[in-house]
Amino acid sequence: MKFNKIVAFVACLALLSSCDYQKYNHIEQKDLNVGNETVYGVSPDSLPRQMSYKYEAKPELDARVNDIRAKLYGGATSAVVKE
Repeated sequence: MKFNKIVAFVACLALLSSCDYQKYNHIEQKDLNVGNETVYGVSPDSLPRQMSYKYEAKPELDARVNDIRAKLYGGATSAVVKE
C-alpha cells in the first residue's frame, strides 16, 4: 500500500512539473507587421484587408495547375478543384 502511494505521489509530481514543458519552446522575435491593417485587419476579430483582394482568372494556368496537382497527389481527381 505504501509503494502505491509513493508511485502515485511521484506520478502527480511529474504531471504537475510538466505543465510548463512547452513554455520555452518558441523563438521570441520582433513582428515587423505590428499595426499593419493589410496583414492583421482593423481589429483582432476582423478579416485582413488583403483577403478582399480579387484577382482575375487566367485560364491558361489551369492546365499547369492541374499538372502540378497530378504530380503532387498522384493524379487523384479528388484533389483537383473544379469551378
